Amino acid sequence: QVQLQESGGGSVQSGRSLRLSCVTSGYTLTTYSMGWFRQVPGKKREWVAAIDSDDNSDDADSVKGRFYISQDKAKKILYLQMNSLTPEDTARYYCAARTWYRISRLEYEYEYWGKGTQVTVSS
Repeated sequence: QVQLQESGGGSVQSGRSLRLSCVTSGYTLTTYSMGWFRQVPGKKREWVAAIDSDDNSDDADSVKGRFYISQDKAKKILYLQMNSLTPEDTARYYCAARTWYRISRLEYEYEYWGKGTQVTVSS
């Protein structure tokens, strides 16, 4: 059973940066892709970025040029570097994993999820 644990959220002012981490435990995924999603209460979960086991990555237009996804495969940690944060980035951020090598933007294609970490950006 794969377990995902996010950390690094917090409250920051607009324009600042945060780095989220997601530690993977359980069995080792050899063929996989991972993603970050975010959700505001009352709204659908929104895809933010994804990366595969070959380090190919993609991110949403709303965060392009500000957020960067990366991973430390040896440590099994997924990262999301978030720069130039705005109040519109306020959400709970979730890490997700799927046992398929292609990047996906679709929530239902991810099999494993963390419990999330809250990011709050004030103006």
